[in-house]
Amino acid sequence: MGFNFTRLQIPEVILIEPDSVGDDRGFFMETYRKSEFAAAGVRDTFVQDNWSHSRRGVLRGLHYQKNPLGQAKLVMVVSGEVFDVAVDIRKGSATFGRYVAVNLSSQNFRILYVPVGFAHGFCVLSVEADFLYKVSAPYSPEHDRGIVWNDPSINIPWPIDHPILSVKDANLPLLGEADINF
Repeated sequence: MGFNFTRLQIPEVILIEPDSVGDDRGFFMETYRKSEFAAAGVRDTFVQDNWSHSRRGVLRGLHYQKNPLGQAKLVMVVSGEVFDVAVDIRKGSATFGRYVAVNLSSQNFRILYVPVGFAHGFCVLSVEADFLYKVSAPYSPEHDRGIVWNDPSINIPWPIDHPILSVKDANLPLLGEADINF
């Protein structure tokens, strides 16, 4: 068992493809091994696991937590498929305001590492999707922030025109107005 780690267009965001072993009973794979992740540059200590279930057309994000409770995330889909996005919101970064996007699914087994200093969001492409993720800091309502999903300065090519949004997500600020301290 092992993992293939690929640094994406923003090299701090890492696509992880685990090895799997399967037979007529199904499959087995590791989704996390601290030593291998640390060797690939993922050295965060994850303190909380979250599970999100959504239906087709739901878009969640773009979310982040401010420091001192900024969250790195390790995200994967265990049922269905999503279009997953990480946006660099580190002021002074050469890639500030740029994004990376990948499809994550229960068929491709991909995992995405989203470091602290990035906003994260996804939209569901399948009938339903179950999305699991580890975070490096516990949820904190006082530090919870976000950026509106369709900010024209970021220009994410979401594969959906009219997403299903929460009231909170529909009213998030633009990147230029967001409360960011990275």
